[in-house]
Amino acid sequence: MKKTKTNQKGITLIALIITIIVLLIIAGITVYSGKDSIRKANLEGLKTNMLLIQTKAKEYIENASFQLGVNPGDDKWTKAEEYLQGEDKGTKVESGGEMATTLINIGIKSEDIQTGKVYQLSTSNLEKMGINNVQSDSENGYYIIVYDLDNTTAEIYNTIGYDNKYSLTDIERIEI
Repeated sequence: MKKTKTNQKGITLIALIITIIVLLIIAGITVYSGKDSIRKANLEGLKTNMLLIQTKAKEYIENASFQLGVNPGDDKWTKAEEYLQGEDKGTKVESGGEMATTLINIGIKSEDIQTGKVYQLSTSNLEKMGINNVQSDSENGYYIIVYDLDNTTAEIYNTIGYDNKYSLTDIERIEI
């Protein structure tokens, strides 16, 4: 018997194409899940920042009410306004300005702006509040506090938001 030698070197073209297709499918799945993970991380980061700001704002409200001795029937804003603003607490948003227009467009009531319940936070304000490595600017969105002294609460907004949601209350309802 004579042995025949075969010269089979490498892989066939079909095997190569199947391998490439499988690799492309795996790469597509990886990219999709990576984007989803990044999206979830961004949402959770925004929620965390807003919750930190809300906690600090509630502390300011409680301290203002306690230290100023606000009694039922008192004009709370007259007494508390001085305590709620300052270098580490933000800048009151004035009616009629560009920022006021932006805030009305994202759902903040013009009455709240007119009555002085709305404060804009800068990155510097956040750092002085003890919230570091959080940017509050036009590129990352400004953080806004809307105080409600009657209910001892504060709603936090971000001017860029997430999926057309700007308030912490709305953002907390997003499910991914």
